[in-house]
Amino acid sequence: MALKHNSKISKLFLGLCFDALGYVSFVFPVFDIIWAPLSGYLMSQLYDGKKGKIAGIIVFIEEALPFSDVIPTFTIMWIYTHYFDKTPIVKDESSN
Repeated sequence: MALKHNSKISKLFLGLCFDALGYVSFVFPVFDIIWAPLSGYLMSQLYDGKKGKIAGIIVFIEEALPFSDVIPTFTIMWIYTHYFDKTPIVKDESSN
């Protein structure tokens, strides 16, 4: 399952959907057993490199802890990536 979407809008939409899925555990608390590791994996696939791995660990912990599911971790990561991260983007020379 590859989630390497390059569009800002597609990443935002997926993040909002994934954050909404986190709220399911308020109705079905057992859902966190499945969702916590899956959300960590999805986050690390959605964002490349070290920041994706760190965000994956953070979202796993946030989803595994009780009553912390209200934090929209995927949306926060999207905002961080597109508005606060100042890492230069390296373009692939073979695509020219």
